Amino acid sequence: MKTNLIVLSMLILVLAGCEKPVAKYISNNGTVYGTYYSIKYKSPEGKDLQEEISEELKRQTLIFSHYEKEATISKVNNNIDTELEPEFVTCFNKAMEISELTNGAFDITAGPLISAWGFGPEDRQKMTDEMVDTLKELIGYHKIKLVDGKIIKDNPEMTINMSAIAKGYTCDLMGEFLAQKGCTDYLVDIGGEVVANGKNDKGHVWAIGIREPSEDPLKNDLNAALELPNKAMATSGNYLNFYVEDGKKYAHTIDPNSGYPVQHSLLSSTVLANNCMTADAFATAFMVLGKDIGIEIARQVPGLEIYFIYADEQGNNQVYMSEGFSEYLRK
Repeated sequence: MKTNLIVLSMLILVLAGCEKPVAKYISNNGTVYGTYYSIKYKSPEGKDLQEEISEELKRQTLIFSHYEKEATISKVNNNIDTELEPEFVTCFNKAMEISELTNGAFDITAGPLISAWGFGPEDRQKMTDEMVDTLKELIGYHKIKLVDGKIIKDNPEMTINMSAIAKGYTCDLMGEFLAQKGCTDYLVDIGGEVVANGKNDKGHVWAIGIREPSEDPLKNDLNAALELPNKAMATSGNYLNFYVEDGKKYAHTIDPNSGYPVQHSLLSSTVLANNCMTADAFATAFMVLGKDIGIEIARQVPGLEIYFIYADEQGNNQVYMSEGFSEYLRK
């Protein structure tokens, strides 16, 4: 009898050890590229991937963050010979492609202008036409190219800043990372750029809001809410990042072609695309181009859907959305 009890106990322990791991939804949060990230996913074995996510984000930071001295992009900017990672090459090539499509409205060489106008890491300058002309000598996507795995600059003082596309690309990369871990349901949000796949823990398609433009940073009213089944979204806006000098308002979106902050009615640009790298870059470009030209270019790009919030002649907020965008509005 005693022997039977021992055998039974051992059998119970073996069966307990063979229990199949239970899938569960996990949420990881932190900071990257000077902004927040929020990653939610259904882990097939219930494993928390926070440590691996942190390591992967650190790896991307050491490629794309110009604040990191040892990052690849910093070495390129300082003309230090370095091997370019496949991710760097992919992001650079996409940036060049979108620069061409937007006639230079998207330009990863525009950093010196952005900083001089007071929207970068350096102190704001007292801008004059002469200073703008001088800085424009260092600006121009056509003055920089990738040749045989090396970045070639027309002027060695030129620098590149891929923050307006790398953040979205990092969302894509994290989505791929989660998929490799067997996660079929996830949402990656890095500073408002989003990649979604599958459903949330309630069994519904992932939902994300579009903020109503307001100069009050504490006001979080939504203009619209979207459902994102296997889609990427990025939003860019001028309504929070600006300053007033001599009675004139200067927004953080700088036109690389003119060298000056944009002056038009477009307040917010939301773009849906099949990948967040594309959505991120176009959202920025459209804020440079403005509503009408943005609509015209968006119509020429397959798979791109747009949602623009703009001010009418009376100063009231209005919305333009592409025909396909309405399919994603939350019912």
